[in-house]
Amino acid sequence: MIRNSDYSGFTPTDTSSLSCGFVSPKCIAQSSTKGGICYLFRCAVNKVASMQCIWTLSLLQLVALWSNAAVVTENGLPILWDQAPSQLLELPQVDNVVTINPWNYLQRMSLYRILVGSTDKYMASMGTNKTDSLFWGLPLQMGWKLRSGRLVDPTGTTTCGKEGDPMCISANSWWACVNYYLSVITFLAAVQKDVIGDGLIQVQVQEPAEAAGDYCSSYIDCSTKYPDLMAKWEEFFQTLKDVSASEISDFEKRDQILGVYWAGQHLSLNTALISCKAKMSYYSSPEVSFAKNWMNSADYVAATYFQSNLNNSVLFMSPLPSRVLQEGDSAPNIADLSKEENHTLYIFGWMTRMNRILMGSLVRMWRSAMCSDKAREKGRELLQDLVHDPKFAASTFVSILKEMTRSC
Repeated sequence: MIRNSDYSGFTPTDTSSLSCGFVSPKCIAQSSTKGGICYLFRCAVNKVASMQCIWTLSLLQLVALWSNAAVVTENGLPILWDQAPSQLLELPQVDNVVTINPWNYLQRMSLYRILVGSTDKYMASMGTNKTDSLFWGLPLQMGWKLRSGRLVDPTGTTTCGKEGDPMCISANSWWACVNYYLSVITFLAAVQKDVIGDGLIQVQVQEPAEAAGDYCSSYIDCSTKYPDLMAKWEEFFQTLKDVSASEISDFEKRDQILGVYWAGQHLSLNTALISCKAKMSYYSSPEVSFAKNWMNSADYVAATYFQSNLNNSVLFMSPLPSRVLQEGDSAPNIADLSKEENHTLYIFGWMTRMNRILMGSLVRMWRSAMCSDKAREKGRELLQDLVHDPKFAASTFVSILKEMTRSC
């Protein structure tokens, strides 16, 4: 059993030993899986461009960290990735109009698979591997929602998402609703900017019968309902094409692309927060609190320009709760969740409470502190320490943040 006292009174850990998982000019983190155990390396590039890797976590620490982690991958890829269509023309179409059913898990996952494949040619600055695209975080997140039961009809009035209809995504699900603004909207913007389909194919989105009118169903419809959001994602895809073809350094390309990408994500989440609000009433108070805390955490992640490739995203998503929270669940004392899941829930809640107590100044301070590429790198390390290391005192986080703000 984990006690609240386990989260106070700790001395700060050496943050330099926990800086893997982020791409920077000085430290490139790589991870690989062998025999079900994840090995993380801290890397540094010397003057002759050779790479020297040393262990940053012992094998025993790694086993403890990952043994009870939530399932976010399948054969190293997002859940059911291989079963999702990878080409636009593989989806149903009539009269040269592709009609997508985003209420089917595989078809919504296909939006991400097509998006990753279509944007790979613009992602060279992110890394040399196929898993380095910044879009990997989104399908991983959707796979976690499927496996944790968060795409199931929360009203219990249908079997959508349950054993008899496991690929069904409920239009009543708050989590599915939020994801809509990070999947369908993004996909339609990519089609409009000729990143997908080369302008030759029209795309229509099927509306859910039980919630017709709750969701936009085409580029024109979505642009009318959410003009600022659609414009932001169109700006991202245009920036992606322009910057990837420019003569600036890969580091500058990466920084610019990530900045616009997270601006799009941030606006998508803020739009969804309003549009999906009514669906929160279907959930328990602990799940509602977690959902709000999860949304709030995006403010911190976005400000660091987090490189959401496959490896980095798996690292951050694995401690997320593996089931929908019920009345009576109270982190860090939820018996059937792992220590890592309990810790993540506790920390997410702490960040929200602290920001509320400080009347929003914690988020403002964090954004102000992310004033340079070096500051953002440090910010990514701080978030990793806070989320993954129970011994990293929250008070230490605030102290370091204040120092970073003064140095800007």
